[in-house]
Amino acid sequence: MKERLKSWTLILLVASSLVQTYFLIYRLPGSDSVLTSETNYVKTESMGQEKKIENLVFPDKMLIHQGEKKHTVFYPGVAFYDLIYTRLESRSFNNFQRRSIQSADWARIRSENEGIELSFSGGVPVSLLERVMRLTPDSVFQGETINRIWIYIDEKNAKPHALFFSARGDVVYEANQFDMTVEDIRQHVNFGKNAPLYELVDNQYYIPVNDLETVQPVVYAGLFTTEQMQRNLFFDPGITRNIQEKDGSQIYTDSKRSLQIKQEQRWMSYTDPSAPGADGSSPIRDVLAAVDFVNQHGGWDASYQLKLRSSDEHRTTVMFQQYYGAYPVLDTPSFRFGTISLQIQQETASVYDRSLLYLKGGEQSSKKVMLPGGETLKKQLKTVGKGKTIRGLTPVYQPELTNDGLKLVPEWRVTLSDGSVAEIHAVPVTTASNTTQTQPDQGTKR
Repeated sequence: MKERLKSWTLILLVASSLVQTYFLIYRLPGSDSVLTSETNYVKTESMGQEKKIENLVFPDKMLIHQGEKKHTVFYPGVAFYDLIYTRLESRSFNNFQRRSIQSADWARIRSENEGIELSFSGGVPVSLLERVMRLTPDSVFQGETINRIWIYIDEKNAKPHALFFSARGDVVYEANQFDMTVEDIRQHVNFGKNAPLYELVDNQYYIPVNDLETVQPVVYAGLFTTEQMQRNLFFDPGITRNIQEKDGSQIYTDSKRSLQIKQEQRWMSYTDPSAPGADGSSPIRDVLAAVDFVNQHGGWDASYQLKLRSSDEHRTTVMFQQYYGAYPVLDTPSFRFGTISLQIQQETASVYDRSLLYLKGGEQSSKKVMLPGGETLKKQLKTVGKGKTIRGLTPVYQPELTNDGLKLVPEWRVTLSDGSVAEIHAVPVTTASNTTQTQPDQGTKR
């Protein structure tokens, strides 16, 4: 009897010790553990907004085809763009059928039929597109990357069609079942009736028939400090050491990871060579991990659009393009701003590049300017093209640093057949001052 009592007493003592150890390790009550794997992301101080992947996947432009070779282009943030896209997100598409890209004369259909075309520059994997649109999972195109969605009315038989174009350029998938009628599509097309008209040139790009009025804002901006980024990126910032580079940049390292700060460019580059090996990498999980990493290590200061640059069994390269209002903000070698870039290996960030500058929200001033259109633009395109084929024309903002903010200068960005780019600048509406003062706000909605 005494031996059995001793055994039970020993068991109770061991169990009590295990419970106390558990409380000490996991700091209960509460749910945060003291022990954190070095491959997991640590929640750090809040520096910017958090976003979901659904906020980062959206078309770079929306084309409204009105028939009779009439077209309108809506850009993100424009009221009709947001209204139409929100409605399309709630529609369901299923029962997909694969077709060859050669199965129809798309140029003729585009010019003669009413419809809506969504352009995703660079393409979006279907598995990510399913997060923002109601696409019934379908093995026919589940592994595809889509760069265009085109919903139009076949005027001959008054039948609606919904097409999803592969980014490879050789295949199109038609949804044989979707809950949009001819009247639904026509109602959306009608939103473009009073908008500026565009002309399709060489079946490659669109130019406005007339000059395009836009704005040149000066926005409030702030600067992340080196200490903030150290606290956000190192498990123990106190053990980091500083290395001065010959080019003037500073490197902070804890012997495993490194943070390079380029003060003149106001740019940072973080690397983690200890990221897991590359076997079994999943592009979709890597993209979601990239969003989580940015959420917890700097956050978002504005609207950003996902650009999946490359993916293989070794790593996934992701870029997030910043938008201000309707236009993307350029990242140039002379002024690094407007993008957040990551390389992800097995859901862990091995490279993280971004500007230390961030938008506070609100504008100091704004003035109207004109992006050239029509014949004026055509002549300028011939000049900057220098005989090369033009593949794309996009309105963008070129950032310029001011005393306490950023001036965003509108321009046309021209993409040429050899991959090079050229710029066509906006011109003021008048020489007289037409600035307006505004108070800082909380930034863009998306």
